[in-house]
Amino acid sequence: MYDYMIGTVTNIKGNAIILENQKIGYYIFTPNPFAYEEGKEYKVYLYQQIKEDEHTLFGFKTEEEKELFLQLISVKGLGPKMALPILATGSIAGISDAIERENLLYLKKFPKIGDKLAKQMILDLKGKLHISADEVMETNTTEELRDVLLGLGYKEKELKSILPKIDSSLSIEEQVKAALKLFLK
Repeated sequence: MYDYMIGTVTNIKGNAIILENQKIGYYIFTPNPFAYEEGKEYKVYLYQQIKEDEHTLFGFKTEEEKELFLQLISVKGLGPKMALPILATGSIAGISDAIERENLLYLKKFPKIGDKLAKQMILDLKGKLHISADEVMETNTTEELRDVLLGLGYKEKELKSILPKIDSSLSIEEQVKAALKLFLK
């Protein structure tokens, strides 16, 4: 079992990086491979999945990101290849906050996450994610609101005039209600 690896990124793929360590190139799936730069050395936190016909490495820039990944794959019906896009498109604080507040709209914005799996995530993880209140407060609620409204079918052009009018100190549900009221005017 690997915990982390320090090496040089030699290639960046669409969903992975090649990390060279001791003249061996490791193919590592990662949430955002473009957060790395070729030719630079990184410490990559690893999770190794061993199946009958394959051994797969998943890599993360921080221990917190790896920890959330491990929590996500513990959810019934959610595997590593589904957890990576969640980490790629959401922040650690945003995902944790959505689970704690049972925000189904936020969770369903991720690829392949429907109503049933979002509810399963909440059921399995609520109260088990260890994230500080300060990290939750850092959640960019404007981005979360934008994502929810885009998911409801509104266009980016429409959002530019509405988003500045919404009080970001409100809960995301109240922000969505306020935005929808502004759209109806």
